[in-house]
Amino acid sequence: MTAVTAPSNEERIAGHFRLSCETLSRATADRGMLQAMVLIAEAITAALRSGGKILLAGNGGSAADAQHIAGEFLSRLNFDRAPLPAIALTTDTSVLTAVGNDYGFEQVFARQIRGLGRKGDVVVAISTSGRSPNILAGLRAAREIGATTVGFTGNAPSAMLSLCDIALRVPSDETPQIQQVHIVAAHAICGLVEQQLFAPKAL
Repeated sequence: MTAVTAPSNEERIAGHFRLSCETLSRATADRGMLQAMVLIAEAITAALRSGGKILLAGNGGSAADAQHIAGEFLSRLNFDRAPLPAIALTTDTSVLTAVGNDYGFEQVFARQIRGLGRKGDVVVAISTSGRSPNILAGLRAAREIGATTVGFTGNAPSAMLSLCDIALRVPSDETPQIQQVHIVAAHAICGLVEQQLFAPKAL
């Protein structure tokens, strides 16, 4: 009887990279996801041209993604240009703990959206599961004030989808793979917005 050899750590890492590449390849071929990205870039561009801003929310790794994306808009991505107004609703510990303590953790994004957002803004809600209660409450608040609601999520059906004007759904059910595609997609969207707002017009 032949003994089964456990995969080495190098093989485990290589397997993770192969899975990542496969997920990115599926995303590249996912027409619905690509179309959603174009629509998101157009919605953000229109909001910024009208004096609106981008509000971003997420939990855990998605909170880090919200901050990452806000940084790309406020600073720069591909070339020097004016800063674009984007606020990650995940960074102010005094606000998060005050709202969490007084109203419950479910309201940490909704309360900020009602206070900081306005009609014409874009709210980007990031949730790999699409079921996070504070994300769902934030999307409801965004709809109440007349903001455009954008969701970044995974492939599974969820309550989040009915609350989003545009939903970017990664063709995966695995959290690390979904998060990986989210940030790649966000870079592509930010690049499109930069191009539409600041690229020199061809003569």
